[in-house]
Amino acid sequence: MSMEKPQPPRRPDEPEGCLTAVIRIPVRIVVLVIVVPVRMIWDVLVVGARALDRTVLRPTGRALTWLGRALFVRPWVWLWRQVVLPTVHHTLVVPAVWLYRRLLTPLGHGLTWLLTALARALGVGLGWLGMALFVWPWVALWRYVVVPVARYGIGAPAVWVYRWILAPLGAGVSFLLDRLWRYVVVPAARYGIALPLAWLYRHVLTPVGRGLAWSLSRIWRGASLVLGALWRGLVAVGASCRGGGVWLGKALFVWPWVALWRYGVVPVVRYGVVVPLVWLYRRVLTPVGRELLDALRVCWRVAGFVSRAVGRALAWVVRNLVGRPAAWFYRSVCAPVGHWVRDQVWAPARRAAVAAGQAAREGLAAARATVRQARRDAWRALVGGPRVTEPVEPVVASARTLGSTTTASGAAPVPEISLRKRG
Repeated sequence: MSMEKPQPPRRPDEPEGCLTAVIRIPVRIVVLVIVVPVRMIWDVLVVGARALDRTVLRPTGRALTWLGRALFVRPWVWLWRQVVLPTVHHTLVVPAVWLYRRLLTPLGHGLTWLLTALARALGVGLGWLGMALFVWPWVALWRYVVVPVARYGIGAPAVWVYRWILAPLGAGVSFLLDRLWRYVVVPAARYGIALPLAWLYRHVLTPVGRGLAWSLSRIWRGASLVLGALWRGLVAVGASCRGGGVWLGKALFVWPWVALWRYGVVPVVRYGVVVPLVWLYRRVLTPVGRELLDALRVCWRVAGFVSRAVGRALAWVVRNLVGRPAAWFYRSVCAPVGHWVRDQVWAPARRAAVAAGQAAREGLAAARATVRQARRDAWRALVGGPRVTEPVEPVVASARTLGSTTTASGAAPVPEISLRKRG
């Protein structure tokens, strides 16, 4: 497997193969010498960081997490669950619930009913009062005063006047105006104004206007011809006088600078600066930069192979010098000692600790039950209520037998006493 990348096809502007090889080999040797130590240091740092994370940072983080929970979380959780919640529940919540259910709820229901009844009665009374003060007087005034007065004092006379006076008068005036407009105004306007004006426009104004328009058009055409000829002459004279000055100005102020720019500045800049810089970029800088990048890639990969080989050799040395002796010591010495400690010391101690913990839990459970019962009794003494009796097993009385003649399993004989002996 070759470590070199396949080279792309050479472009026409690239240098020949011998120049590329001359540049490539020294550059790769120098870069390899520089990159190998850097790659080995990088690999050592990576391996050390992974080992530090795996052996130190993660266990330390887990230990700190567990320690933080044990010191700052679990005590407060136990205090909240075992002390704060029971205390608050039995000293605040239970009395508050009893007070709400037994006192505040009935009192609130009674106050709500009372306030509702008062508000309803007050609303009904205020409604009737408002109607009597602000509605009924105006309704009576409108119904019994305003409506009769307006109907019989204004409406009926106005209707009679409109029907018997204004309507006939308006009909007569309309008839007179229609006849006046149709038989007086329209004939006077048609035969006294419109027909004379139409005759004047058709037989007088139209011929006069056409004659004036023809005369003005002829005058304007002649003036346009004269003015056009005069303007063309002036333009020709001005052009003949101005052409020599324009050419002279161009020859003195434009053509020298154009020639200097075209045949002096542009060739010097192009062939003295641009072309050498382009040649230097294409023929020197581009191949050198490309070879440097390729050399860095290849040498970094080769340095990785070298670093991996060195690391494997060091791992083999450490395994044979340290790992195997340590494994033999663990298997031959530490494991037997640890098994003996586990079986002879740790197991009895753990059983004793478990027994002690179980006894402590039972004691705490008994103490908790005692405290709970005392709290119930104290609350019952303060508040009152039926005493809840604990269920007990019924006591079975001894079975009665008739002397020793009757045998029953588990029954003791009881002496028979007659009614006469009982008195």
